[in-house]
Amino acid sequence: MPVSFLPLFSGFLAFILSLLAGPRMIAYLSRLKLGQQVRVDGPKSHLGKAGTPTMGGVLMIIAITLAVVIFRPVTHSNVVMLFATIGFGAVGFLDDFIKIVARRSLGLRAREKLVGQFGVAILVALYAAARVGTDLIVPFWGESIVLPTLVYIPFTTLVVVGAANAVNITDGVDGLAAGSTAISASALGLVCYYFGHPDLALFFGAVAGACLGFAWFNAPPAQVFMGDVGSLALGAALGTGAVVSKTSLLLPILGGLFVIETVSVILQVLYFRFTKGKRLFRMAPLHHHFELLGVAESKIMTRFWLVSLVFAVLGLYAIL
Repeated sequence: MPVSFLPLFSGFLAFILSLLAGPRMIAYLSRLKLGQQVRVDGPKSHLGKAGTPTMGGVLMIIAITLAVVIFRPVTHSNVVMLFATIGFGAVGFLDDFIKIVARRSLGLRAREKLVGQFGVAILVALYAAARVGTDLIVPFWGESIVLPTLVYIPFTTLVVVGAANAVNITDGVDGLAAGSTAISASALGLVCYYFGHPDLALFFGAVAGACLGFAWFNAPPAQVFMGDVGSLALGAALGTGAVVSKTSLLLPILGGLFVIETVSVILQVLYFRFTKGKRLFRMAPLHHHFELLGVAESKIMTRFWLVSLVFAVLGLYAIL
């Protein structure tokens, strides 16, 4: 099979696996009573979603893993990407499990989450520094810069952790995170193939396919939610893939929607503190602001997908 077709076939396989296994996974999660715990301080429209099966991100992780293993080659870079995806997924799994079993809507404490996330991300950074190199491709310039190892390791760690949490923050409207990640992963796959990393392109093809298959069931009204197990895993996959392909500086452009969502939370917190209780947005992240303005979830999802697509095209223009 020509190498150029492997990313497409891995994506197609991951899509089919997610599509076929989705109904059984939803039924299984329902039998286990693994229903979504809705935050009381969130949009009131979300209260009706309580009890919807969650932790569906496990389905995507399985589909991605199988697609990567079946369509070889399984390289060192693919292994470290799987390690990060599954590692962050495990942190998210614990978070989701505590939310459901302990009936605690916030799950793991922030410190506990960060310990797990940074533990996995530091190992990724150490691998990248030793095996990939500390040079980074600069968007719109085409040249590379080399970071000192002592700068590269913490920078890379923050890239992986930041990407994971940015996707996690974006996962608040039916279909939003799955579709946006599929777009960003597809763009990153093209970038990786262009720079001579067909193994990474194959991985991102699997990520995009799994996300699209999951979106079939997650589009509004959602039959299942990915949970933190899914959003953290997907974000870690994007971040780690950018690291091992030396395109960490490109990731904020390709994933511009995730940056906007994260910045909206930061601005909301800062504005609230400096104005002693006033709010910049009706609610953060930004998708909740539009929900409270009365925009339908399906419209928010579609429009944010389009924004994600614009950033993906801009990222491709910046590097190709």
